Amino acid sequence: MKAIGYPFLLTGIGMLAATFFTYTNTNTFLKDAIKTEGTVIELIRSQSDDSVTYQPVVVFVSQEGEEIEFTSPSGSNPPSYSKGQAVEIFYLPNNPQKAEINEFFSLWGLPTILGALGSIFSTVGTGLLVVPMIKEREEKYLRQQGTPIEAKFKSIDVDTTVSVNGNHPFRIMTQWQNPSTTEIHVFKSSCLWYDPSEFMTGDSITVFIERENPKKYFVDLSFLPKLAE
Repeated sequence: MKAIGYPFLLTGIGMLAATFFTYTNTNTFLKDAIKTEGTVIELIRSQSDDSVTYQPVVVFVSQEGEEIEFTSPSGSNPPSYSKGQAVEIFYLPNNPQKAEINEFFSLWGLPTILGALGSIFSTVGTGLLVVPMIKEREEKYLRQQGTPIEAKFKSIDVDTTVSVNGNHPFRIMTQWQNPSTTEIHVFKSSCLWYDPSEFMTGDSITVFIERENPKKYFVDLSFLPKLAE
């Protein structure tokens, strides 16, 4: 999981850094920009793979009386604007070519998308790193403070609820009857990314449990070979 978690986390951090950069740039642009009205004179058709978008070309007159034409980087399908439509724009007085339509996605679309993706990647990456650490700590505690029992080996199941790159892990299922309560407890091992069938030589497996709360347990898989990195 760590091998997957680090790339996710680093990608997320990179996206969040880009979010801050693009947000700051847009914020600075709006502080220095002048608001005026322009007119959509054309819709440029842009094709990428199987998608088609239309970007508006806008013309406006700067405060110096110069006619400026620019193409908005934000496209959509169907088009968000029509030819001849009046639009409110922002532009920099010292660089009129630096202009944008006063519309949320045109101004804030990039930082919004980067922020959303960065948050998702960072959250997933953090989870992939933190969850195993917490699990390792719990396993260490149970090894040191828990009660070892011998549970019956029942089966090796494929856990279809977990998937990494289309692959599902194996889990060893064991069963134990609590002599104090006669209740049956089913213990499930942690994920194994190879089939352990050929290494199952006995009928029982050691499980460390918290005596007062058998729901807290750890199936000891130390008898299995480690998977190569």
